[in-house]
Amino acid sequence: MYQIIEIRQLNEEALHIYTSLSESQLYHCREPLEGLFIAESPKVIERAMDAGYEPVSMLIDRRELDKEAARILTRIAAREGEAIPVYVGEEAVLRQLTGFALTRGCLCAMERKVLPTVREIAQNASRIAVLENIVNPTNVGAIFRSAAALGMDAVLLTHGCSDPLYRRAIRVSMGTVFQIPWTFMGDRKEPGWPAPGMALLKDLGFQTAAMALKKDSVSISDPALMAAPKLAVLLGTEGEGLLEETIDACDYTVMIPMFHGVDSLNVAAASAVAFWQLGRPHST
Repeated sequence: MYQIIEIRQLNEEALHIYTSLSESQLYHCREPLEGLFIAESPKVIERAMDAGYEPVSMLIDRRELDKEAARILTRIAAREGEAIPVYVGEEAVLRQLTGFALTRGCLCAMERKVLPTVREIAQNASRIAVLENIVNPTNVGAIFRSAAALGMDAVLLTHGCSDPLYRRAIRVSMGTVFQIPWTFMGDRKEPGWPAPGMALLKDLGFQTAAMALKKDSVSISDPALMAAPKLAVLLGTEGEGLLEETIDACDYTVMIPMFHGVDSLNVAAASAVAFWQLGRPHST
């Protein structure tokens, strides 16, 4: 069920989750319960609902009520329980309220879910991506989209990474953060990386491939990589790449051959190449 509420004041307290709270504040706003995140655009919201995420409220451009947003409202109307508020206003009001134009005129505040453990994620996986300290949410979102499209079964992140449920990461991923399993390595008190996390990957039967520019690197087309029954592909932070300790603990250091004197790719671009090559046998 839902209740349409006309926006009458820009400073209404109920709208603060859309206007005032940072991503970190949304994450912590309901402790000890799981926090909230904001999904943007009908397609992304629907993918989140398909994955079992529960809406808390919505903010909609009035013009969208009879368009794509109508599908979401129909789904919400069929649900039992307390009616969720659906705040509606004119496009100019919503732009003034949020400070930006709403993608497809629709935002939805949703409840986070308890994350699975690494073991739960990896038990049925043969190809996983491991992201180490990737801080840009745009890169995280792009990597998720490539992982989902190009044959990876799951994504693991260290706690130095941007949260995949930050609004920009969700938007760039086109909602694929809701379609591929993921979790963080360890917890925030005990980061679990790199030594404990690497040990766990090996205990789970994964060979590990560090994407790094090293003289002793093997080509990404190396047959041994393609033949590995369980492979974890590790990608490092935008500036310095993977930690030396991480690289030293990996079974392989892998390089993408490049031309015209180019020595590296953006981590999101490198992930697409790596997932296409190393996830391809699994995805066929």
